Amino acid sequence: MNNFEYVNPTKIIFGKDTIQQVAQEIPSNAKVLLLYGGGSIKKNGIYNQVKTALIAIEVLEFGGIPPNPEYSVLMKALKVIKEENITFLLAVGGGSVIDGTKFLSSAALFEGDTPWNILKDGIRTNKGMPFGTVLTLPATGSEMNSGAVITNAETKEKLGMGGPGLFPTFSILDPQVVASIPKRQLANGITDAFTHVLEQYMTYPIGAKLQDRFSESILQTLIEIAPKVLDDPTDHEATSNFMWSCTMALNGLIQKGVPTDWAIHGIGHELTALFGIDHARTLAIIAPSHYKFNFETKKEKLAQYGKRVWNITEGNTEDIAHAAIEKTEAFFNGLGIETKLSEYTPDYNGTAEKIAERFTTRGWLGIGEHKSLTPDNVEKIVKMAY
Repeated sequence: MNNFEYVNPTKIIFGKDTIQQVAQEIPSNAKVLLLYGGGSIKKNGIYNQVKTALIAIEVLEFGGIPPNPEYSVLMKALKVIKEENITFLLAVGGGSVIDGTKFLSSAALFEGDTPWNILKDGIRTNKGMPFGTVLTLPATGSEMNSGAVITNAETKEKLGMGGPGLFPTFSILDPQVVASIPKRQLANGITDAFTHVLEQYMTYPIGAKLQDRFSESILQTLIEIAPKVLDDPTDHEATSNFMWSCTMALNGLIQKGVPTDWAIHGIGHELTALFGIDHARTLAIIAPSHYKFNFETKKEKLAQYGKRVWNITEGNTEDIAHAAIEKTEAFFNGLGIETKLSEYTPDYNGTAEKIAERFTTRGWLGIGEHKSLTPDNVEKIVKMAY
């Protein structure tokens, strides 16, 4: 196991009817900007719950943050923050709203030329404007980590940011919100969380037995509860386990002391930027091809995953590892998630070359757990996913 440090300052408030506690976590003299997405929170009652809880606090609102939070929209919100002297941000939404809020937390205190440089130049945020979250869509784990990904429609880029200043001060997780989430988004959330775990687990053995079993338990839980959540999103036991699994998949715990990959995300982000494909679905497109291309370096862990998570016992290491990839792809398909780029767009020719060129231009000359995947390798992986 590698050396590591672990700090996670986010306070989690989990359970039924916990949204009403939001005012207790915000300074009474704060001037709050409430941030949300397309307005679904006004249809499902979450907006009213939040507004009622915040009746004694000064609150302004900014809605319309889109999936894959868009830089130009966030810049409009930043203008409100500065003009209205906002002191606290509250994200009410899923990963996109929370990621957008993290960008605003950083940008509000940024002293550089343009906030896009935070992403373009990889500037870490050591101090941001304080913010909290009310989670409405389990998926990304953004409610308990310090990372975010922002899209720039003008340049067709999707880039990440982070730093210790971007942990939410608190996050409210009420599993009852899952009842109003469309089935497509539930499938996306399960796929996103599942792949988050794989990115931190599917590398090579390093003797981190507890981290491995943490990861395997999250994967097993997602497999077990997936059909229940999709069939009945009012099933409190299933949705509670779903929500907590998504949070645990990316709050930093399972990645400590182990090598991590993240090549699937790096490539998948390009598919979202180029075609607007849902983030989770880009991961499902790339993951099987990524594991097939890197089979020799990942087969030991793939076989362990096959045995422990999918209960595959027949065959040698290579047989079990190949079967594990097939099981993973079948799992995504069973959720209604297609795993080939051609199933999303007819205009896929040339995509692999374009992504490889982008990686080269940015200087991303080695990605993955060994930092050995070159842009040429990336091109081959994407072509395998056509």
